[in-house]
Amino acid sequence: MAAPLRIQSDWAQALRKDEGEAWLSCHPPGKPTLYGTLTCQGIGQDGIPEVTASEGFIVNEINKKSLHISCPKENASSKFLAPFTTFPRIHAKSVTCLDISSGGGLGVSSSTDGSMKIWQASNGELRRVLEGHVFDVNCCRFFPSGLVVLSGGMDAQLKIWSAEDASCVVTFKGHKGGVLDTAIVDRGRNVVSCSRDGTARLWDCGRSACLGVIADCGSSINGVAVGAADNSINLGSPEQIPSEREVGTESKMLLLAREDKKLQCLGLQSRQPVFLFIGSDAFNCCTFLSGFVLLAGTQDGNIYQLDVRSPRVPVQVMHRSGAPVLSLLSFRDGFIASQGSHMGEADLHVLSRWSCATLSAL
Repeated sequence: MAAPLRIQSDWAQALRKDEGEAWLSCHPPGKPTLYGTLTCQGIGQDGIPEVTASEGFIVNEINKKSLHISCPKENASSKFLAPFTTFPRIHAKSVTCLDISSGGGLGVSSSTDGSMKIWQASNGELRRVLEGHVFDVNCCRFFPSGLVVLSGGMDAQLKIWSAEDASCVVTFKGHKGGVLDTAIVDRGRNVVSCSRDGTARLWDCGRSACLGVIADCGSSINGVAVGAADNSINLGSPEQIPSEREVGTESKMLLLAREDKKLQCLGLQSRQPVFLFIGSDAFNCCTFLSGFVLLAGTQDGNIYQLDVRSPRVPVQVMHRSGAPVLSLLSFRDGFIASQGSHMGEADLHVLSRWSCATLSAL
């Protein structure tokens, strides 16, 4: 297992100042953590800083966009990407969830400051403030149109908002605990939600009605994902004729990341079980990479890759640190994972991009 390297979150800014410093560390499994410092020795004519590392670390390459560091003693290396841009004034406290519209023009985010906001993705300019939830907003996402936003909060409600005028057009009530995650089915006539009350529910957006409790787990459901199933996967048949208000649920899988260490997959329309997998700790998040490949992240830092066709044994388990895996997102030829800090800083998230080459190599 490779020893993960970590670096000060604002390293790109700190190392662009004469004698500026940034900390870094290497965390070999079962061994003491190695700590070091990066120091800027000056800025070159090309605008690229000259950076040296303290004993035990080597700066392999640095440019305006990235920094490649290695720790030879542990045979570890990592490439860190500088942020393309930073929007420091949207929220006053930590961001809990965000999404970008399908066209890339707008962003929506929620925060521990109790607010949910829509902003211009190009420059962070605030466009709308969405007010109506009581207590924290846990999740927010755009519908495929990019004109409508779905949110879920600790008030056990889901809400649909207009991104154009910030009005709340629909409120769903039925959960008995805070809504923790949502998924949109196809173009969005139906949506799925999961909650602290242990249930996953399917909703009809047009009639503001619950079409059914898809699963009742008896344990908090932290994350949910909907994916199109490969033809080789048996999703089962519904016991009752589906409502005509269900649109696009056929041939879809529903994945549930549960607090009781279980990852559950069902046929979305059939409500029939596909598999139940037990992990090392509470599952926080999940996503589909294809019609039969999925990922799920746990509180103790594991990322499980499973094949729905043979889910009893993971294809592999990826682990960079003991920090909780908070979100997973399919991206190009791989995926992006975010992890919280296991050092007590609740607002520190580490983003990692994993490629398919990395997947096969680990």
